[in-house]
Amino acid sequence: MTAFDLAQRYIGVKEISGERNHPLISWWLSLCGFSMDSPDEIAWCSAFVNGIAWELRLPRSKSAAARSWLAVGIPIEIDRARPGFDVVIFKRGTGIQPGPEVLNAPGHVAFFAGIEGNRVLSFGGNQGNVVSMISLPISDILGVRRLTEA
Repeated sequence: MTAFDLAQRYIGVKEISGERNHPLISWWLSLCGFSMDSPDEIAWCSAFVNGIAWELRLPRSKSAAARSWLAVGIPIEIDRARPGFDVVIFKRGTGIQPGPEVLNAPGHVAFFAGIEGNRVLSFGGNQGNVVSMISLPISDILGVRRLTEA
């Protein structure tokens, strides 16, 4: 089973409004050093990727910071990216964003799912507060990392 295969099993897991928290999101956050009662409104895209990597015994960042994944696995070019094996790290926010050499800045991380034109299909957590598939501009990529070889 690939990371992408496992990640898809969680499609639709979303934050719970109010004081309750989704137990899976809380568990994913706990893998990044948060307590199990931390609110599920904390940015959790990296926690989701860490959870999938933990379940499959793959390298993981152990951080809730999306850009922490720029230091995990093997760097590859986007044209060599493969669903099931790679994560994509994106810039996040408006205005000029720092490059991949800056790990302490806003970002987003998700599993690579393909390319459509000038956009990357990404499957991840906290995409609209839910585990889902979205597309993001290729121009927002900070890096692609291979977690495992086939």
